[in-house]
Amino acid sequence: MCDPDPAEIERRTYAAIAAIRAVFGAKGDEDGATLFVSHHLEELEESYWTERVQKPSPKPSDVLDLLIRSPDWDPEEDGIDRIDFTLPGDVTNYVLCVEFDAAGKVQQIVMES
Repeated sequence: MCDPDPAEIERRTYAAIAAIRAVFGAKGDEDGATLFVSHHLEELEESYWTERVQKPSPKPSDVLDLLIRSPDWDPEEDGIDRIDFTLPGDVTNYVLCVEFDAAGKVQQIVMES
């Protein structure tokens, strides 16, 4: 793989986060951002949320605000047609996988393990 352009990585990261926010709770997103958020709200301890968002029971938007690119995602090795997002602190095996088309537009968002 060739070295990806850092500016393009950042552009796609912002586009991915915007798309995740846009689909959350929407019909048809049952296997994407909506599932990711609801699963983690149910499964993670109150102490995790209190440490991260200063409250034991966060709103879905608080969870979305915490999303980071997965530390396991390597643009040089994995390419930039897919970027994985997760929660900080190594607390989950799940990621939100955002896939892009050849023009760099978001095509799909799914939760994967």
